[in-house]
Amino acid sequence: MRDRRESVRDKVMYGGVAEIGEHGATRECIVRNISDNGATIEFSNDLQLPKEQLSLRIARKGRSFLAKVVWWRDNFVGVAFKAESPAEPVSDLGERLRRSEIKKLQLQRQIDELLGER
Repeated sequence: MRDRRESVRDKVMYGGVAEIGEHGATRECIVRNISDNGATIEFSNDLQLPKEQLSLRIARKGRSFLAKVVWWRDNFVGVAFKAESPAEPVSDLGERLRRSEIKKLQLQRQIDELLGER
């Protein structure tokens, strides 16, 4: 089988956390290999991916990546990092901040309704 990757991946065993749900649901995972453009990650059991995009945090590298799901089989998932340039993965901080602001507004509306201020 021909390898279609743009760059060589290094075999690693990093602990990671993948945010895979719209409500901030996270799952621990193991990064099995990584390059500037993508990675293969392993989860402890099979999972259903609710969307084509996820956020991957790798503490050992001190980085977060927005990633597009390219393939998955059982509990293994191949992702391509979304980036402005291949060598520069983007942080998911902006996306997390945006979701946090939306959640804050939703909670404020609920508080207002409960207090009868609406």
